[in-house]
Amino acid sequence: MSKRDLKKYLNELNKEQLEEQIIELYEKFSPVKVYYNFVFNPKEETLLQECKLKISNEYFPVKKAGRRSKPKMRRSVAQKYIKHFLLLGVDPFIIADVMLYNVEIAQTFSSENLIKNDLFFKSMFNSFEQVVVFLIANGILSEFKTRILAIHKETIVQKWYNETEFNAIIERFEY
Repeated sequence: MSKRDLKKYLNELNKEQLEEQIIELYEKFSPVKVYYNFVFNPKEETLLQECKLKISNEYFPVKKAGRRSKPKMRRSVAQKYIKHFLLLGVDPFIIADVMLYNVEIAQTFSSENLIKNDLFFKSMFNSFEQVVVFLIANGILSEFKTRILAIHKETIVQKWYNETEFNAIIERFEY
């Protein structure tokens, strides 16, 4: 069904029928319920804190009863939240904060632990590139420039093998 056909169909319904359909969608489909719960009660700060906790647990897991948990370091956890926030229409400043936090917490982890997996560094570069593109697209790069430059500086301090790729991105927006 095209968007035009949907509009035509919806115009044919009276108010009560429309309400019934929306309630049915709300009860039947979890994403619809999540969307409406967010629209009517945004709680962006709570979502942000929950998200940051989950991301940090990927690198610094909470110890479980006598056992030491191994860090999973999955970029996909942050990516899932970012995608979710984009779908909900969360404020771009909050999305940017999450995107930067993901790279920053990974750098904190790598400053304390030797990482031999090149995929980790490539993944963090992809996240860095993604956040810079997002910041430029939303016109908020200047508000986050300090954090972007700090991430780049940390790649130099930690001697990341792909530091030159980070540098290339910095050079694009500095000139």
